[in-house]
Amino acid sequence: MKYRIIPVTPFQQNCTLIWCESTNKAAVVDPGGDLEKILAVVEQEGVELEKILLTHAHIDHAGGTAELSKQHNLPIEGPHLGDKFWIDGMAQQSAMFNFPQCDGFDPDRWLDDDDKVMVGDSELQVVHCPGHTPGHVVFYNEDDQVALVGDVLFNGSIGRTDFPQGNHQELIASIKNKLFPLGEEVEFIPGHGPGSTFGFEMQNNPFVR
Repeated sequence: MKYRIIPVTPFQQNCTLIWCESTNKAAVVDPGGDLEKILAVVEQEGVELEKILLTHAHIDHAGGTAELSKQHNLPIEGPHLGDKFWIDGMAQQSAMFNFPQCDGFDPDRWLDDDDKVMVGDSELQVVHCPGHTPGHVVFYNEDDQVALVGDVLFNGSIGRTDFPQGNHQELIASIKNKLFPLGEEVEFIPGHGPGSTFGFEMQNNPFVR
């Protein structure tokens, strides 16, 4: 599985284009906005979009989902049903954070722990990691030891829990009990900022070491 990170929105959210090298099929993970930037990278890489994946439904991660899905007839997979209230409130989110007007949407598939998501022939394991939002999920590719963790864990930090239905204790438990056991060598792509490995965060991240 190959990937390219595309910072989008005023929050510089790490939208990620991932694709299967054997089939050239691709998915956009967390299209928060700036669709022209995302589609330019799709064209540069010469890949074929087949779906949209969402880690969670905060606007900087999901704000461009409805438009991208409609424009290119793409199914939407994720997040977990726990984030439905965030999707239903997308218009309010856009007003609150001074984003362009965004439409809500109905995912074609809600995701839960141990579900599998396919991008071409590449398999991603779904890990439900509540805390930042109740319906947050992580996508883990075991073959390449890469995880797309959204806003659960960052290089040297962790996700905020002061938004509605955030829960600090749940977030810490998600990181320690669900992500770290995947292995110290696993590289992760966070929702913002530079990546890291679970092993480095175990040793150095003051919030979870």
